[in-house]
Formats: sequence, structure tokens, C-alpha cells
Amino acid sequence: MRGASRTTPAAALAALLVLSGCSGSDGGGGEEASSNTLRIIYQKAGDASPLDTLMQTTKEQFEAANEGVTVELEPVEGTDEDYNTRLALSQRSPDTAPDVFYEDTFRLRSDVEAGYLLNLDERLAGWDEWVSFNEGAKEAGKADDGSTYAVPLGTDTRVIWYNERVLEDAGVEVPWQPESWNDLLEMARTVKEAQPDSRPFSMYAGTGTGEGTVMQSFYELLYGTESGGLYDEESQKWIAGSQGFIDSLAFLKTLYDEELAVTPAEALDPNVWQVVLGTMLPENQMGATVEGSYAPSFWQEGGMLEWPEYADVMGVAPFPTQDGQEPGAVSMSGGWTLAVGAGTENPDLAFEFLTTAMTQENLLQYTVDNSQIAVRTDVADAPEYLQANPFVEDVSAVLDVTNYRPATSSYAEISTAVQEATEAVITGGATPEEAAATYDEALKAIVGEENVVEE
Repeated sequence: MRGASRTTPAAALAALLVLSGCSGSDGGGGEEASSNTLRIIYQKAGDASPLDTLMQTTKEQFEAANEGVTVELEPVEGTDEDYNTRLALSQRSPDTAPDVFYEDTFRLRSDVEAGYLLNLDERLAGWDEWVSFNEGAKEAGKADDGSTYAVPLGTDTRVIWYNERVLEDAGVEVPWQPESWNDLLEMARTVKEAQPDSRPFSMYAGTGTGEGTVMQSFYELLYGTESGGLYDEESQKWIAGSQGFIDSLAFLKTLYDEELAVTPAEALDPNVWQVVLGTMLPENQMGATVEGSYAPSFWQEGGMLEWPEYADVMGVAPFPTQDGQEPGAVSMSGGWTLAVGAGTENPDLAFEFLTTAMTQENLLQYTVDNSQIAVRTDVADAPEYLQANPFVEDVSAVLDVTNYRPATSSYAEISTAVQEATEAVITGGATPEEAAATYDEALKAIVGEENVVEE
């Protein structure tokens, strides 16, 4: 969940895009835009934004090395959903499409199919530093045709972040390592009994938190069931009729029905993650939550939710499989990339800007500031990286059991259908069985029955 403090509706964003004239250096139409101007669109989360710092640094370096070239930075403040909406609007017209942009890995394949991204194969083949990138991380920038369209900035994992003080005060032994979903509920009920006004174990739900709902919550459950995930790689079909899907919804229902998580009203607030990370955990009001490996970036000095004591208070545990079955734990990984617009008038300059941002020095600083998992091997080996985050080994260890979203062009719609299922369950609008059946019907409508396999 990497949002900022305010959600802007899509309609308002559309109006903003028109009024701001984000199509060229003159602030007006594309016809007057300078051919020596590069437009860069990216997300800015709060005042202390590591990505904004990286872009500002890269702009300074790039303009110094390219006399007469102007870089226009267009940060979009808001949640992931706000940013993706703004980016999608800008890409609809050549006059407003950016030269370089921040691209979520799960949107990459659909944007490639739409013709928005430039194929980087030839340019990457001539970039000496490409060999320094982890081979697994490189896969995040590839599309179905096997070509690379984006370069990874970093990757992440999901783990349980727990407040040791809250657990110890409730009589839960730390370090704590749950081995099944029952262990999660046992901890939450124990904390609730000891501290009735607490939120013992928070997991996101509903459409308000968008991808945070699925990546930090529902998929952690689903991918740890015998049913597995959303998509059957062997048959290349989506899964319907999943008992694991029902069980995962039932677990969320238990959390919310027993008041072990945040309230449903709080869950539907897109900014609930800020309350969880910035208030409830630091003020010992919460036992644990499931969040990304990047959580320390908010707490560290200069972070958006600065909390000097976090390293002494917080603990990390892998999320367990449903009944403790192999491999014993589960995680989800995603990440963001930089891509070059397919319609750029300056593809060579745009690619040079991208590679300037991706130097070892720049990416080291960004990775440290953002508590990302390194994608360059020379960053992963750097002492500054190893020393910056006291939890780097813990959050990196679950890469062995991590999973990735199905990066197909239909994924975004399917993700929304999953979020809607969780919302129906936590608000009492449907039973887990009813919500799962509604999802199955939505799935078939999105991808076609011929692309669905019944479990």
C-alpha cells in the first residue's frame, strides 16, 4: 500500500489532466511542446518520497549531461489507484503521453498490448550495466512476447509485522512464529482478551485499499491453501469454484465479525494503512498487521510516518499456510519499474534518462530510502544496503516462498472482483459462499467461460 493522503476520483483526475495541460513544456497542447523536452510521470507519496528524490536527482544529472534538454517532472500525489488512473488518462493521446513513466508490474502486459510501452531489447543489449540486474528481477519487465519493456526499480515481499510489546503484554511469547491460520486467530483472541479496545490482527479488505487488499491480505490467504492461487499455469486458465477462495473469505469474515481487525468502516477508508502504520502500531493499539517489506521506509528517519523506536518494537514473521502444509509459509511479491513511452519523439534521450536513474549509486540510495529489496546485485552487496534496514534478511528470506500476480491484460478487472468479494463479506452483504459464487460469475464474464477451469 503505497498511497498518499488523499484519494481523487477518476472524474476529478480527468478534469485535472485537461486543466493542467500536462502535454508539453508550454503547459498547452502537444503542437508547441519542445522536441528537446522529456516529460516524466511518476507517483509521489507524501512529502518524504524516495521516488521523488530519485527523479529530482536524475533530472539534475541528466540536464547537466545533456545541454539544451529540459526534463519536466510531473509527480502525481495520491494512492496507487489515483496514479494509475492519471497515467492511463495521459496515455490515451500522443499529445499527453509521457516519455518516461513509473509502471506497476501488474499493469505492464496490458499496457504493452495497448501499445503504450517501447520495446527496450536493442537498447538494453547495448547498456553495460544491464548485466548487474538480478535475472529474476528482469522478468518483471517482460511481456508475453519475451521482450523487455521496463526496467525494475525494486521488488518486495509481504510478511506479518507484529508489535512485540503488545504481544508480550498479552502473554504471547516472542519471537512469535504462527504455523497455521489457527495460530493467527489464537494470537488475535489472546490480545483481544488482554486489551479489549485493541485491533489485534489487521488484514485489509474492500475496494478502498485496492491492490493492498489483495496483495497484503486475500492472496496471502488464498495462495496458502491447497487450492493455490487465482490462475492455473498448466492449463493457462483462471480458477473458479475454489474451496480455498471460500476459506480465505471465511477467515476475513471471522476477523471482522469477532472485531479482531479494524472496523469495516475503517477498512473501507483508502488511507487506513496510514492509521495502522502511523498510529495503531506505534501507540501499541495493534498486535500485528500484514504489510510489505517496505514498511520501514515509512518509519525510518525522514519517513512519512517517522517512528524512531520501530526497530526495537517490531518483529517480523512469515505468513503461514492454512494448516501448516508445505512450504509452510507464503508471500506475495510485486514491484514497480520505469518504462519508456512507445510514442516518445526522443527514444534515445528517454532511455538515457531511464538508465541515469538506474545507476548503481542512484538505485542504492533509492533502495535504502524506500526499504526495497535490491534488484541490482551490486546494490544487494553494498554495506549501506545491508546496514540500512534491520529487517532486510527477514523480508528477503520469504522470496523462497513468494508468489506473483498473474500479469495478464484482464488481471486488473479480476483484482477488482476479488476486492468486491472481500468487501461484501466484511460488511455482511454476502456469505463467503455467496461472495465466491458472485466472483466466479464475474470472472467468466471478464475472461470468457472457455478460459475458466472449475476446481
